[in-house]
Amino acid sequence: MKKELGACGLGLILLVASASPSVAQSRREMQMMADIRMLQEQTQQLQQQLLSAVEQLSTTLKAINSRVDEQAAATRKSFADQKLAVDQFGTDLRIVRERIDENTVRITSLSQEVEALRLAIPQFPTGIPPVDPSAPVPMSPGGAPPSGAVMTPPASPPVTLAPGMSPQRLFDTALADFTVGQWALCIEGFETYLRGFGRNDLADDAQFYIGECRQRDNKPAEAVDAYNRVISNYPKGDRVPDAYYKRGLVFSEMGQVDRARESFETLMKQFPETDLARLAKQQLDRLNRGKPRG
Repeated sequence: MKKELGACGLGLILLVASASPSVAQSRREMQMMADIRMLQEQTQQLQQQLLSAVEQLSTTLKAINSRVDEQAAATRKSFADQKLAVDQFGTDLRIVRERIDENTVRITSLSQEVEALRLAIPQFPTGIPPVDPSAPVPMSPGGAPPSGAVMTPPASPPVTLAPGMSPQRLFDTALADFTVGQWALCIEGFETYLRGFGRNDLADDAQFYIGECRQRDNKPAEAVDAYNRVISNYPKGDRVPDAYYKRGLVFSEMGQVDRARESFETLMKQFPETDLARLAKQQLDRLNRGKPRG
């Protein structure tokens, strides 16, 4: 009996001993599973926090982009308004300039009309009778004029314009004669213009066209004289460069190479930035090569 009980106790001990490692392993597995669940929960929490942060950041970026777009739109509108204001100012300035030009033209035209009317008004005689230049002057027995006699040189006749003929129309008429090759009529018209309106803006043009008529009428010496008058009488006129250039051409045609060269060089020196100065340089090169004008 004792032997049987001892055998049973030994078996129980062996059974318990064999079961202890299995229980311990199960506990470790349970602990691991618990740790894994905890890690999963923490991971989920972190993911939720990350998603929340991403959403908040996206909302902030959207707000910033919206503000940037609003600022850009405001800037574009400001630039557009400024450009519109500048364009409007430019348009107003152009209109003002056009009106000033129109008024200047009107004033010039009125001045010419007033001058034409003044010349058209007949000169009433004064108390002193006019002296007839063609009448013989009584001489004293010694051959000298009597005392008190006044030797009045004949005066140039005043310029009288036909009714309705303004200075501008007189100039245009003479220019039309130049265009069709009526050299004599052209010269007469421009000389009439110079006698009556020698201080007008077109006076240098009139004198220059007289030179052109002389040159085309094969009168080079008289053409040179007319060009010289442009240079001397109207030194600030815009026809002075043309006069220097055409005078140089006439001198070249007359075979006066030195005077032609001097005229071209003066033009290049006084008006270096003009197209005529470049043409004068070409003419100088031809003269220096000894070739005739092309």
